[in-house]
Amino acid sequence: MSFGVRYAEAVAARGRLCAGIDPHAALLTEWGLPVSVDGLRVFAQSCVAGIAPVAAVVKPQVAFFEQFGSAGFAVLEETIAGCRAAGAIVLADAKRGDIGSTMAAYTTAWLDDASRLCSDAVTVSPYLGFGSLDPTVAAARASDRGLFVLARTSNPDGEALQNASVVDGGTVAQAIVDAAASVNAESSGTVGVVVGATREHGLDLSALGGPILSPGLGAQGATAADLARIFDGADVTWLLPAASRSILRSGPDVAGLRAAVESTRDEVEKALR
Repeated sequence: MSFGVRYAEAVAARGRLCAGIDPHAALLTEWGLPVSVDGLRVFAQSCVAGIAPVAAVVKPQVAFFEQFGSAGFAVLEETIAGCRAAGAIVLADAKRGDIGSTMAAYTTAWLDDASRLCSDAVTVSPYLGFGSLDPTVAAARASDRGLFVLARTSNPDGEALQNASVVDGGTVAQAIVDAAASVNAESSGTVGVVVGATREHGLDLSALGGPILSPGLGAQGATAADLARIFDGADVTWLLPAASRSILRSGPDVAGLRAAVESTRDEVEKALR
């Protein structure tokens, strides 16, 4: 079953929401946990129990596990396995990007069954050229997994590069969207893009044919009501709003996390009807 089909089925069953697992130090402290591997494990286990059974997509932020070294990666492996066992699509937010054999090695880490980090999809950076992602695109197609390519991110520092004009007209970000659309024309839904929900993006997403991960809902300031306006003209059946801190602040209570996912999802579904 292709990633596009699996994505559509998950959203149909659970609603349009990507819930992030971002165990940064401030949240560990807010939950009354030590900023250590032990605190990380308790945090992650609570998220798996409260979020993974109800969210269509769960997005562990790799950096917050990686900062604890090999022990942190071990917790990430447990988290990925637990989320997948609970029926959620797991999107590893790793933002990897390199060339040649190095990119192929990253691809093996995140999209190959032989790796304990293997996820359903991974975020990648195309800013060494979209062609640098060829090993990852090929592996995703072969394994029915997905990619989410950074296009128009929510951070202000990205604007100068992403909105820069390319030689044949348009912007760098639009060129990335168009390249993703070309892949999806042959394998629908394999390549999604990342487009922030916190500001107007200026992109034509109508021909993408893949998921649109839109971070910024909640703590970063975007509301469910903003989505229909910001993504007017896009096929919103592919739209996947993402929220992290606004959900995680409902922890450490597992029931509180679950309720936060459900209420955020319901707000999104109402706004996009």
